[in-house]
Amino acid sequence: MTGFSKIIVVGNLTKDPEVIRFKQSDSVKVNLRLAVNGVPYTDSQGNKQSDVTFIDAEAWGKTAETIGKYLKKGNPILVEGKLS
Repeated sequence: MTGFSKIIVVGNLTKDPEVIRFKQSDSVKVNLRLAVNGVPYTDSQGNKQSDVTFIDAEAWGKTAETIGKYLKKGNPILVEGKLS
């Protein structure tokens, strides 16, 4: 049986995307860091809480160029891809 890996994450960028251009292969990569808010809950003392998960992601090619051009720290983003 073969495996299947797919993830969809919605969060906000915690910093500006880091665009990296590779001159030898003429390709573009962008590194991203997202903050994803968990489901809010009330703790035992009655205080409202929410967990935050930080996720590192990368994109390549035209998608990387577009992200680097239009998105900045704090922007919401939906990322669809595979786990690695």
